[in-house]
Amino acid sequence: MKNIYSDDVIILSMKNIEKLIESLGLIYYEYEKSSNSFILDRSYSNEHIFEELIKITYLLSKHNINFFVDEKKSLVLHAKDSFFSKIKRYIDSFFENIKNNSLNIYVLNDNKVKWAKNLPVIQIKTIKIDFDFSKYDALIFTSKNAVYSLNSYNQAWKAKPVYAIAPQTAKVASNLGAKIKFVSKEKHGDEFARELIPLLKNKKVLYIRGSKVVSNLVDTLNANEVVCDEAIVYETVCVNFKKKIKLPKKSVIIFSSPSTIECFLKNVTWEESYKAVSIGHTTEKYFPSYITPHVSETTSLDSCVKKAIELSH
Repeated sequence: MKNIYSDDVIILSMKNIEKLIESLGLIYYEYEKSSNSFILDRSYSNEHIFEELIKITYLLSKHNINFFVDEKKSLVLHAKDSFFSKIKRYIDSFFENIKNNSLNIYVLNDNKVKWAKNLPVIQIKTIKIDFDFSKYDALIFTSKNAVYSLNSYNQAWKAKPVYAIAPQTAKVASNLGAKIKFVSKEKHGDEFARELIPLLKNKKVLYIRGSKVVSNLVDTLNANEVVCDEAIVYETVCVNFKKKIKLPKKSVIIFSSPSTIECFLKNVTWEESYKAVSIGHTTEKYFPSYITPHVSETTSLDSCVKKAIELSH
């Protein structure tokens, strides 16, 4: 009889790990290939994080994959912890902080991310609208700003199932008390719409969005037996500084939306020594030809900062 703990079983499990992960529907933990870890977004603290931790540890144990939980509550795969490895991580972390704190990495909003400086070039303006949610079977969100804006003046939306385009949007909605029904595997509205068609067929849904969209989500759904209305709850406007901003040479700038590209270039003259990080492939398409962005591994600002650190060394 073959030993179930053999290397062959572990290799097979790791080869299919991404497929296995999809079935878990994670939003607070994100699998990162480069570190072979489930990275926890520590910006949130609620019972859902514990639920996801149980799901992951059960999955890994079932497939005989070694792991340990590090000091950041992330799960490191294919490794065993020890006193010496903890000491090494502490020392590495100490010198990493010293090195990375000196880097010129910029996030173009007011979200606080470790090792990044804030340069808010956009503002979100809420648009208040009266809603009758009783007419709809579900709500669709493709932006966390839509969630925040709606929630700032209306709480009734939380009673409806939410379909979200990505974990970052789903996390915000879940943390505010929403019922997350589905989180897309895709990062763009057109692909998201195609995922939604079989899930929402013959239903009436409301797409909560900003004033600008970069997909045909509504048209696609309405053309495929899903009745989809839309409601604009915010608009993105540029912050206009009185003088052009001069960033240090070799700065790395993180762009989290097409709007951040537009608003940044209105206030800063691009230099050859600068490097750009795009949060995803949708945003990547909106860069002018003279800027070649590097795309982060996942659609989170933490992942963008990691990419920026790589580019800085």
